[in-house]
Amino acid sequence: MDVIKQKVRSVIGRVARWLHGVSNGKITPNQITVVGVLAHVPIAWLIAIGSNIWAAILLIIFGLFDALDGELARLQKRSSAQGMLLDAATDRMKEVLLYSGAAYIITTSNTPFEAVWAVAACGASLCVSYVKAKGEAAVATQQKFDHATLNRMFKDGFFTFEVRMAVLVVGLLINQLLAAVIIVAVFASFTALQRLVRIFKELGRVRH
Repeated sequence: MDVIKQKVRSVIGRVARWLHGVSNGKITPNQITVVGVLAHVPIAWLIAIGSNIWAAILLIIFGLFDALDGELARLQKRSSAQGMLLDAATDRMKEVLLYSGAAYIITTSNTPFEAVWAVAACGASLCVSYVKAKGEAAVATQQKFDHATLNRMFKDGFFTFEVRMAVLVVGLLINQLLAAVIIVAVFASFTALQRLVRIFKELGRVRH
C-alpha cells in the first residue's frame, strides 16, 4: 500500500501543480474537499440502484480528491488545523453515504437482513476514526504536539480509509458488494482495536 500511495501521490502532485497554475491559485484545498464529499452523493445513489460499475469508476476518480486537497494544501502552503478537521469530517460523511447506499441495495435482495453488514461496516469504519481522534485528544492533554504530528500519530492499522475504499471499489467492480462490506466490517473492527492498543501504549509511555 505504501508503494501504491507513493505512486498515486506523485501523479496527484502533478495534477495539483497543474490545477494551481490554471486557476492562478484561486482553487483552494477546502473547495476540493467539499466537491469530493458532494460527489459521493450520486455515487451512493448509483450503489443504491445497483449501477456498480459507474459507482466504482466515480469512486476511484473522486476518491483521489482525498490526496488532491492535501497536495494542493502543501503546494499553496495552506495546511491548517481547520483543513485537517474538514478533511477528516468529510471522509466520515463519505463513508456514511456509501454504506447507506449499500444497505439500501442489500435490503432489496432476497436476503434483506444481510443489510446489517453494511451497518456494521459503517459503524466499524467510524470507530476506526473515532478511536484515532479520542487518542489524539488524550495524548495531547499529557504532552504538547503540533497538529500535523498528532494527525499522523495513530494513522496506522490494517484497514485504513484508503484500504476500505479500495475494497469497496473491488467489490463493486466484481459485483460482490455484500462480500466487500462484510470484509470491511470485520477488518475495520480489528483495525479499531489495533489503534486502541497502540494508544494505550502511547499513553503509558507519555505518563512515564
